[in-house]
Amino acid sequence: MAIVTFPLQLTGRRMLAPSVAHLSFVRGDGQALDFTPGQFLQVHFDYADGTATRRSYSLASRHSGPLHAGGTVEIAVSYVPGGAATALFEALEIGQSVQASGPFGRFTLQPGDVNARYLLLATGTGVTPYRAMLPTLARLMEQRAVEVVLLQGARTVEELLYGEEFRSFAQAHPPFRYLPCLSRGLPASPHADMRHGYVQQFLEELAPDPARDIAYLCGNPDMVDAGFEALKARGLTPAQLRREKYVSSR
Repeated sequence: MAIVTFPLQLTGRRMLAPSVAHLSFVRGDGQALDFTPGQFLQVHFDYADGTATRRSYSLASRHSGPLHAGGTVEIAVSYVPGGAATALFEALEIGQSVQASGPFGRFTLQPGDVNARYLLLATGTGVTPYRAMLPTLARLMEQRAVEVVLLQGARTVEELLYGEEFRSFAQAHPPFRYLPCLSRGLPASPHADMRHGYVQQFLEELAPDPARDIAYLCGNPDMVDAGFEALKARGLTPAQLRREKYVSSR
C-alpha cells in the first residue's frame, strides 16, 4: 500500500537547547491532523544522491482533541553535525514545506487504564510525547485522581527540553510531580525535586508498585532498557511497561 504524504509548512522555529529545535508547522493542504498524544510523524526527503529516506518525530503539540485544519503541528528535532535531516531542517525557511506522513505509533495513554499512577521516563527528545499528553493527563488527574511522575534525563539544565513547561504544569497540578535528572551536576540553586544522576537511578525512590503503576519509557535505548529491567524486577509486567526507543540517524 502506498504511503500517503501531505505538506507541512514551517511557521516557526525556536531553540529548546543548544542542539535541539522546536519546529511549528501547519498542514499545507488545509486538512486536519487527528492524532493521539504519543504518536509520531515521518518526514520524507531525499539524500544528496537522490535516494529516498524518512525520519520519525514524535508530535509535541499539546493536544486533547482533534487537531483542526490550520492547527499547529509541533515537533522537536535534534541537530546532528553532518546529518541529512539536520541539513534539511536548518535550510528550511519560514513558509517552506516538507512532506510528511502519519500519524503512526501506539506509545499512547490507553482509555482502559485503571492504574493509580503513571511513571513517565524520558531522555533527550524522548520527552516530546509527554508534552503532547499534558492536557490528557490533566483530565485524567481530575476524572480519576491518577498521579503522574515525570523523570526527565539530561546532561545540564540547558538541555532540559520543555523543562519550564513541565515545572509550571506540576505547580498548577499537584498530582503531577516533575523530577529533572542531570548527569553532569546540579545548578547552584536546584529546586527540591532536581536530582544528580541518571533517570533509572531514581526509580527506587518512587517505590514502583505493580498494583498501582503503569510506566512509559522513551528516549535513549540504554535508559529504556535499564529502566525496563529495573521496573520488571519490581514486578511490573510487560503490559504495564510501554517503551519507545529513539535511535539517532544521520
